[in-house]
Amino acid sequence: MFVDLVKIYVKAGDGGNGAVAFLREKYRPFGGPAGGDGGKGGDVILVATHSKHTLLDFEYRTKFKAQNGEHGKGKNQAGKDGEDLIIEVPVGTVVKDAITGEVICDLVEEGQRCVVAKGGRGGRGNARFASPTNQAPKYAEKGQKGEERWLILELKLIADVGLIGLPNAGKSTLISKLTKAKPKIADYPFTTLSPVLGVLELSEEHRLILADIPGLIEGASQGKGLGFEFLRHVERTKLLLHLIDVSDGRDKDPIEAFHIVNRELEQYSQKLLEKEQIVVATKIDSLSDRSFLNYLENYFKERGYEFCSISSITGEGLENLKKLLLKKFFSR
Repeated sequence: MFVDLVKIYVKAGDGGNGAVAFLREKYRPFGGPAGGDGGKGGDVILVATHSKHTLLDFEYRTKFKAQNGEHGKGKNQAGKDGEDLIIEVPVGTVVKDAITGEVICDLVEEGQRCVVAKGGRGGRGNARFASPTNQAPKYAEKGQKGEERWLILELKLIADVGLIGLPNAGKSTLISKLTKAKPKIADYPFTTLSPVLGVLELSEEHRLILADIPGLIEGASQGKGLGFEFLRHVERTKLLLHLIDVSDGRDKDPIEAFHIVNRELEQYSQKLLEKEQIVVATKIDSLSDRSFLNYLENYFKERGYEFCSISSITGEGLENLKKLLLKKFFSR
């Protein structure tokens, strides 16, 4: 199950109280105040890792609390600091304050850390308050409370190439042919119910991460269908392969389909529309009039888009697509 948006509660550890104590040893009649400081409360820290690919864990556990600091002790013994609570999240997780919506951090690299709740400072023991005018203070500080807050965790997949297009444009089949990803494939809308990542091996040194983004429909930016839930994943990609079905049995005109998807991208975020796109005509094995491809190529090239045509079933055009991606990413 793919989960990319959750709300969690985090509470840092409270600081330990300072101690009120006095030395009363046989050979130290003037030992004086000896209360130790309380320990610091543990922080709550989020750490990005490639070993997780979904926020599913947070569907079952939503509250997290770090360890409190220990109270101070006699004989000037400080309390032990509370242990930090480390919470692993997938690389690509955006962390927001649930109340203000403020972005606290954006975890985009393996091992990147973010302290989302700071532990409370430990209170000072009475030994800290001794002075020439107050040689036997009988008070100490309480430990500070640890920070607590509700957070929104939003996962945005990080991929080099995003596959976009209307449902049944052929995205799942293409990513299964180019990578080792195994998306569920069937002849009905919304085949892909969640984003699928795969690694395209272009050579021993060159590889790209591809993301199959669930199909968009008209009105997706207003929440219709599945598209709105997954448009956020397009934001991370560096380049988009915009797939259009050109088969004889297609549901929509390919040019109309192209503009429907781009309108949804624009309405969600103008930045999405500014991303570089390569238009990929799919299912050409089921196209009887190949001259139609020339018309489409001219149409899109006049508007500044590179164009290629493929059949994921027969493999026609796949090598040309790989060469184009190799050129785009590694020819600099």
